[in-house]
Amino acid sequence: MENPLHWMARWIGQRLGQYLTTPRHNHGTTAPVDPERLLACLQPGDVLLVEGQARVSVAIKYLTQSTWSHAALYAGPLPRQFDPNGRNLCFLEADIRDGVRAVSVDEFRGLHCRVCRPIGLREGEIRALIGFVTDRLGQRYDLKNVIDLARYLFPTPPVPLRWRRRMLALGSGDPTRAICSTLIAQAFQSIRYPILPLVETMPSNDPMCPECHDEILHVRHHSLFVPKDFDVSPYFAVVKPTLSAGFDHRKLTWHDEEFAPSPVRGGTLETA
Repeated sequence: MENPLHWMARWIGQRLGQYLTTPRHNHGTTAPVDPERLLACLQPGDVLLVEGQARVSVAIKYLTQSTWSHAALYAGPLPRQFDPNGRNLCFLEADIRDGVRAVSVDEFRGLHCRVCRPIGLREGEIRALIGFVTDRLGQRYDLKNVIDLARYLFPTPPVPLRWRRRMLALGSGDPTRAICSTLIAQAFQSIRYPILPLVETMPSNDPMCPECHDEILHVRHHSLFVPKDFDVSPYFAVVKPTLSAGFDHRKLTWHDEEFAPSPVRGGTLETA
C-alpha cells in the first residue's frame, strides 16, 4: 500500500500540473503560423520554438527574458501514430503533465512559432538525434516533487537577471524529470552538435603562427539550456515558413484606402 504522504504529494502535484498548463489568453502582436505552411518547411532535426499561453509559459518567458517558452523537436511523421483528428504525430516534446510525448502540429495551432535548423547534420546523426528522444517517450515528471512545480506559481520573482536561468535548473536532477529544452539539449549533445557552448581561447600550437589562437569548446550543462538558446545560437539557422513558401511582396493585397497617399501639402507628401 502506498504511503499516504506520497499519495498526497502526487495528488497535489497533479493539481499543480493541471493549473500550470491551463491555457490563458494573452494578447500578442505576432500572427500565428499556418500549420500547413509550417509542416511544408520543416525537416527532421529542426527545433520548433513556441510562445506558449499556459500559466507556466509566463514564468519561463520572464525567467529567460525571451518570447519563447517551449521547444519541440521535429522528427517527421512517426509510423502509424496519429492524433484523434487523424494527423500524424511528428513532434517530440516534454510536457509537465504527460512527460515526454509525441504530438501533431495541431498542438501548436494558433501559437507564434519559430523554426531553428541545425546545419550540416548527416542522415545518421539526425537518426541518432531523434532516436535519443524517442527512446525516452513515456518518461514523466515526478509530480510528487511539488517544489519543481510550485516555484513557477510566482511568475515574476524579484531575483537578479543573472540568477533567473539557474532557477529553471533547480530540482532533484532526476533525468526523467525532463524540461522541454533540457531534453532537446541533451539530444544534440549526444551527437556533439553545439548549441551555446562555453568557448575558451588558448594560444595556438602552430609554430608558423605564434599570434594565432585556438578556440576550445566546453559543454554547458544541459539543465541550464532554455528555449531561446536555439534562437540565439550561431549554429542554428532561423527558417521562416512564409519565406520558404515563396514569398512575393507584389502579390500582397493592401487596403488601398488605409495606405493611400494624401494630397501633397506644402511640397511634402503626407500619408494617412
